[in-house]
Amino acid sequence: MALSASASLAVLSLLLTATSAISSLNATHEGFMKCFLDQTGTSNSSSQLLYSPNTTAYDAILRSSIQNIRFIYSSSTTKPVLIVTATNESHVQAAVVCSRTHGLRVRVRSGGHDYEGMSYVSEGDRFINVDLAALRSVTVDAEHGTAWVQAGATLGEVYYTIAEKNRTVGFSAGVCTTIGVGGHFSGGGIGTLSRKYGTAADNIVDLRLVDANGRILDRESMGEDYFWAIRGGGAASFGIVLSYKIELNYVPPIVTAFNVIKTLKQDATKLVTKWQQIGPNLDENLYIRVIALAKDDDEAEGNRTIQAVFNSLYLGTCKELLTEMGSRFPELGFEAADCNEMSWLESVLFFAGYSGRPTEVLLDRRPEFNSSFKAKSDFVREPVTETTLEEIWRILMEAKDEPLVLIMEPFGGVLDEIAESATPFPHRKGNLYIIQYFMRWFETDVETTERHLNWLRKLYAFMTPYVSKNPRAAYLNYKDIDLGRTATVWGPMYFKNNFNRLASVKCQVDPDNFFGNEQSIPPIKYDYV
Repeated sequence: MALSASASLAVLSLLLTATSAISSLNATHEGFMKCFLDQTGTSNSSSQLLYSPNTTAYDAILRSSIQNIRFIYSSSTTKPVLIVTATNESHVQAAVVCSRTHGLRVRVRSGGHDYEGMSYVSEGDRFINVDLAALRSVTVDAEHGTAWVQAGATLGEVYYTIAEKNRTVGFSAGVCTTIGVGGHFSGGGIGTLSRKYGTAADNIVDLRLVDANGRILDRESMGEDYFWAIRGGGAASFGIVLSYKIELNYVPPIVTAFNVIKTLKQDATKLVTKWQQIGPNLDENLYIRVIALAKDDDEAEGNRTIQAVFNSLYLGTCKELLTEMGSRFPELGFEAADCNEMSWLESVLFFAGYSGRPTEVLLDRRPEFNSSFKAKSDFVREPVTETTLEEIWRILMEAKDEPLVLIMEPFGGVLDEIAESATPFPHRKGNLYIIQYFMRWFETDVETTERHLNWLRKLYAFMTPYVSKNPRAAYLNYKDIDLGRTATVWGPMYFKNNFNRLASVKCQVDPDNFFGNEQSIPPIKYDYV
């Protein structure tokens, strides 16, 4: 059937619009590429550095480190118009300069663990993705107890290389070994050594960064306000970190790790209640976190129970640990058979789920799962009662397929001694522990995704009366878009009273919000103390 005149005009208009958009996109690609070649002095080699959607390798490069695939399959997200796989610092500088010239934003990724995918997709912005995976060197200065770590290195690569040089030093950061340090260090970075040495951000002593004008700055040239902002405020709002200089942390030749698993029939509820009281107050050499999830009850077919895993690292021997546990947490029933003595590097394998595998597995940066996940976070300042824990368990047991997991990590120790304003990471004295609520699923359809999101949000809503208030705090590295896109709402949740200073620094160093995303620090001038 022939189209009417008005319908024909409408179709023609759509075709012209689409043709114009394609023409504009091609012009942007060509202009950016010419600019990039001019800036870097490269020629045909640029084909190994720049990937556009019409190149065969684009999709593989985009997915190469993505840990959370649901954003790639979403129809509401925008993918990068170009990916720059930088192999030296000049490539990063050129990406910034040429993006500004051609009206594009820049988003950067190092390990692909970004919880909300903001490093590799957007909600509409046209942007370049700078992939730092090739900038991954780790240079250890054993004499001075420091290391320069490029932002594309993973935690596994950092831990492995440090231990190669000296078996009695480590670094205080997370337990997931495929995390890239670029975002992790800049958002705080907590793990098994945090009660002893603070966060990763607390141990950064210098850095190299490309700012919004394409300049490379270090601590001296950027100034202390800018340097302060990067260490806990999230580097993605302020520039592209090229490398960090970190202060390494002493660890003894022998450490002891253990898992003690308890179910409801084994008094898991009472033990978690007790852990809340003593976990943050234990010796700073002892870290015990609790991982709680629902599982089928092996002793009662058709029933479910709660499994609470007391997952621990002690910086010392089994004999020393037995004394400490016997005096502080005898209710757990910890005994010598539970001890696993090892080197600190072997404890990294233990916490990553790689026990018994060669340490070289830490150099494998490929995504462990091809899955979707969602996480949220809370800080707890008063112990939760047994009755409340029983309600939490009930909600966990409602999730009948992939489990809804609670990961509760103790604070206290040196974290109590560092001022809230020392870095933008403000979660210090008064916090007993942090909760990460986590769900992973493997189907990509909308219905499955919504079902899992709803389970998680239901538990988060239930927890409202029992966690920190005014604001209800959250951890930047467990980024959560549910907190909203209004900075005056989510800003104090991530940063508390440090938000105003962060916004003022942003106003000074990136007033045009070139490094912007759905939850980036806005450039607002505040008075702050």
